[in-house]
This record gives sequence, structure tokens and C-alpha cells, in this order.
Amino acid sequence: MAGRPNPGFGFPPGANEDTPMFVISVAAQLSGLHAQTLRSYDRLGLVSPGRTPAGGRRYSLRDIALLREVQRLSQEEGVNLAGIKRIIDLENEVDVLRAQVQELAEEVAAAHAAAEQAAAQVHASYRRDLVPIRQETALVVWKPDRKRR
Repeated sequence: MAGRPNPGFGFPPGANEDTPMFVISVAAQLSGLHAQTLRSYDRLGLVSPGRTPAGGRRYSLRDIALLREVQRLSQEEGVNLAGIKRIIDLENEVDVLRAQVQELAEEVAAAHAAAEQAAAQVHASYRRDLVPIRQETALVVWKPDRKRR
């Protein structure tokens, strides 16, 4: 999406960029949009802010960044709102899939390391001595019976 939001200030203790903290009027000002536009985007499912127990909208910094991206796609790229919703949904799906791929790659790496370690332990358990054989040798000469022709 539009990258990490950078508000230019630190977060309160226990908060991060996903913490709902801005009322709709502040979110509208930060995003450069009208509050009614934010309500419309919420109804359409483009940006879904957190809610207070009383039902008031609270926007996070990530929501503000998403609002700006919706505005950019609409104004600069000419994408309609249905297209923007599809783009957002696909980008969210890609994020989820990337996280799953990362998790699976870590599991594979761990399994590979465990297999390597197990193989090393098996190889270390091999005796390095030669297998003893009897020291006697015998030579057997075979002579075919020529009478049976």
C-alpha cells in the first residue's frame, strides 16, 4: 500500500500504528478528506475503523494511510471505488499469503536443519575401523571335465 504511516510523533505506551485513536474529524483532517467521505468509505468497506463502545469511529494511523491511498487511486489513477475495494482486498490477501510463505519457509528451514543434525549424528555413530576379515586365503583352480563333450 502507501507504506508505513509516519505521523512525526511517538506512540502512547502500548499503542502502535494499528491502535484506533483518532476521531473522525481528526482522521478527515489528517487524510485530507471530508468526514462524510470517510463515512461513505466505511459503509462501502474500503476503510473499516475501530469502534468505541458507544459506536463512534476511531481511526488508526494505518487507516489514515489507507484513506490516503484510496484517495490517490481514485484521483490520480482514475480507479473507481469497486476497483479500489478489489485492490485493497487483493493486497490484504497477498500480505496474508506472504506471512504464510514466510512461516512455511521457516518451518522447512528448521526441518532441514534437524534432518542435517540427525544425519550428522548417524554418521558420527559409524565405527571408523575396518571390518575384520579372516586372514586365510585359498586359491581354487577349476578344471573342467573334458570327457563330457
